[in-house]
Amino acid sequence: MGDKPKLAVWKFASCDGCQLSLLDCEDELLAVAGAIDIAYFPEATKRHIAGPYHLSLVEGSIASHADMLRIQQVREESDFLVTIGACATSGGIQALRNYRDAGDMAATVYAHPDYIDSLETSTPIAEHVKVDFELRGCPISKSQLLETISAFLQRRQPAIRTESVCMECKRCQTSCIMVSEGIPCLGPITQAGCGAICPAYKRGCYGCFGPAESVNASALMAEWQKLGMDDAQIARALQTFNANAPDFRKAAEAHDDTHH
Repeated sequence: MGDKPKLAVWKFASCDGCQLSLLDCEDELLAVAGAIDIAYFPEATKRHIAGPYHLSLVEGSIASHADMLRIQQVREESDFLVTIGACATSGGIQALRNYRDAGDMAATVYAHPDYIDSLETSTPIAEHVKVDFELRGCPISKSQLLETISAFLQRRQPAIRTESVCMECKRCQTSCIMVSEGIPCLGPITQAGCGAICPAYKRGCYGCFGPAESVNASALMAEWQKLGMDDAQIARALQTFNANAPDFRKAAEAHDDTHH
């Protein structure tokens, strides 16, 4: 047991969905457990072996002062740090606070907002510490997670696709719903990884995996306008799971009246 690499799974501001993706691996998780020592994973076990850790998987964004201090400690204890999910890689759905006055929002929700230790923004882990690899998605792909852990054990770079969802649609032989159905879709500017589930059911891509490489969001939004989408609808579509991802944020702000 002592010769196995030690794995730690950490949670920050998030819904736990990406950690559940690891638990949902079921049979594959048994194989992972055989090759790696799960030293810290509160979602799955009370067992806690002190660090340092060979591999840390980090879910969630930095949303409080306590988070800022704790992520520094996690980084110091981790040889290899992988962020998992939209919260950890772009700030998550809670990054919508970045567009508003967080103090006003807290006062609306809580009777005593002075007790809330919350930052004005929700930011990705990479804005605070060095990140060795990022896994996108809301939630992450089980197969991509297993590939990342396997790559770590084999001391190689994870083979994770960075193309757009459109390429997944083609591999699945799903017709382009923008062309055939006139349905607005974020697939052309969203990174692959989900298996193009939404377009297969005649639903435009939500952008769960964040921006693909070298995207042209303004060109896609021009096509959306031809389909009858107004500025408010465009901004709302981009301000979801990965609202704080630079390419999505820039495109959203170009259509959001609060930034004009």
